Amino acid sequence: MADDKRDMPRPFDVRTVEYLLKLMTAHELAEIDLKEGEQRIRLRKGAAWAPAIYPAAPAVPSPVALTPPAAPPAATTPPLPANGNSSAIAPPPPPRSTTKNLIEIKSPMVGTFYAKPDPKKPDYVTLGSKVTPKTVVCTIEAMKLYNEVYADCTGTIVEICKKSGEPVEYGEVLFRVDPA
Repeated sequence: MADDKRDMPRPFDVRTVEYLLKLMTAHELAEIDLKEGEQRIRLRKGAAWAPAIYPAAPAVPSPVALTPPAAPPAATTPPLPANGNSSAIAPPPPPRSTTKNLIEIKSPMVGTFYAKPDPKKPDYVTLGSKVTPKTVVCTIEAMKLYNEVYADCTGTIVEICKKSGEPVEYGEVLFRVDPA
């Protein structure tokens, strides 16, 4: 009798979590919340599939203003030309402002970043790819579960900040999107 109870999956058993995730996918569920005695498990599908045991954050991208590095300071007194005419020296042009508001797509969890669904398939997105809020941009593996990460914005991918197979931290920038 004791052996039967040991073989029964418990609410936090990996097989149970995997089974629940398959059910969510098959039935297009956004959330499952189960309670058995004092144990509880909640799985939510938001910007990415994330079990509630991970710290979850809203995957709302935040616009970020990126500024170019500051130009080196100009000399305080420019040298005069050989003829001594100071009006022949044109002042340096003011630095051009190339500030753009880019949207950052951040990692919703700790895990391993993957740019492709399978090693033999192409990347989800590349530089210049157009994305919509429902576009899958990558997957993050956490505890043998592959969690899709959605763009949650509309625009063009202008920067890919991680390479496939690299570890990522919660809140780390994965992509930058130009909403224009």
